[in-house]
Amino acid sequence: MFLVRSAILCLAASGLLHAELTPEQQQVPLERLPSDPSKARIVLIAGSTSNKPGQHEYFAGCALIMDWLKKVPGVAPVLVAEGWPKNQAVLEGAKSVLLFLDGGPKLSFLEPARWARMQALADAGTGFVVLHQGIDCPADRAAAFKQWFGAAFQPDIGCRGHWDVKFEAVPAHPVTRGIRPFELLKDGWLYNLHFAAQGVTPVLAGAMPDSSRKTADAKAHAGRAETVAWTYERPNGGRSFGFTGCDLHANWADANQRLLVLNGLLWTAGVEVPEGGLVSEVSEADLKKNWDRKVFLKKDKAKTK
Repeated sequence: MFLVRSAILCLAASGLLHAELTPEQQQVPLERLPSDPSKARIVLIAGSTSNKPGQHEYFAGCALIMDWLKKVPGVAPVLVAEGWPKNQAVLEGAKSVLLFLDGGPKLSFLEPARWARMQALADAGTGFVVLHQGIDCPADRAAAFKQWFGAAFQPDIGCRGHWDVKFEAVPAHPVTRGIRPFELLKDGWLYNLHFAAQGVTPVLAGAMPDSSRKTADAKAHAGRAETVAWTYERPNGGRSFGFTGCDLHANWADANQRLLVLNGLLWTAGVEVPEGGLVSEVSEADLKKNWDRKVFLKKDKAKTK
């Protein structure tokens, strides 16, 4: 009994127990290779269970994206759970790979074999889309992140937090087609990133609270609109798109956020973005599907004598 309790306490050190896929999630097809090889394969990699219910719903978010992409002629979305495919063939010939997962030391592809696979994808010109914390990486991987994604979050200058952000200007770009000025409420953001010297185009920037500027570099740019979405055209012709929002699952209800991410996926895959953007629909019921099972243990606040 003591050993079981000790194991549970170790798992709960971060406040969260790892949870397997729920029965509902198990009904979602995973790593299913498309029957038509002529279609543009877009691989959606959802990270493992993380954070509170309604935040970091990586699986649920990717499941929604898969459903939206299924309606696009010539596109074949493939969903991957737990941060990395069990069948490596899923990545072969992929036109774009989306990474929606925890970052920093929790990145699911840091170990050598997976890292080498990511490098091979980049060398092959595969498109990349990275959302939210996925742009955060250990310091020794930042140079590669800038080569792959066009940006890297580092704590030396970067800031992060949760607040409302208004996007009052939307520049013209295939990724922004159909998007109008909008506001996202109570989302989580990373900003003041290290960007690649060339090839990066900011596509969405907004004012950040000065109280969120915790680093000296960020404080030196008080009042500046900060880029939270960008495109990157890599020297070898590969394309990348990044957006540091998508923390709050409820914000998939915003049509502009959906346009931004879906357009970004098509653009990175080399698929023509429709003139008005890739329009999608979502219901309240859809937003409640496929949430992770998140089990928290309450900390014992009783004082010992």
